Amino acid sequence: MLTLVTGGARSGKSRHAESLVRDAKSVLYIATSQIFDDEMAARVQHHRDDRPAHWRTEERWQQLGDIITAQNDRDEAVLLECITTLVTNLLFASGAGEDPDNWDYAALEAQVQQEIDALIAACAACPSPVVLVTNEVGMGIVPENRLARHFRDIAGRVNQRLAQAADAVWLVVSGIGVKIK
Repeated sequence: MLTLVTGGARSGKSRHAESLVRDAKSVLYIATSQIFDDEMAARVQHHRDDRPAHWRTEERWQQLGDIITAQNDRDEAVLLECITTLVTNLLFASGAGEDPDNWDYAALEAQVQQEIDALIAACAACPSPVVLVTNEVGMGIVPENRLARHFRDIAGRVNQRLAQAADAVWLVVSGIGVKIK
């Protein structure tokens, strides 16, 4: 079963997603963040410290089909946090250090969608319950810069594809989860 949990920044979506896997015998937690500075290192360490000790953690953001497989233990839930960070990582890795104003966003989105296709296929084959966490990025104003506009558009389309593939979708607002699918 694939579940998507979406919401704004600091909406409580992570806590809600964790509650969905709380009763699993074990949890494979996939963290997609990368550490680039001291602030991010502190955030990641805080999240590591908050996770239950019996949860298994994989820190990666690509080739997720290598760890979400048909061979996963059905009693071990999978929690992936978070899709929008994964999209960010994919965009910057594919952008190869070029100025984002010069990126070919259509080509980059095609690469992101390939990774999302592989993720959806992996989740469909996996016997474990899988919970994906993402940010709802389309409820604010139109960003003023090109990178932010394209990111919002790409992340929004990724979220739509994941929601379509999901068996259940939760929207979390102010710490309250509302099942919308």
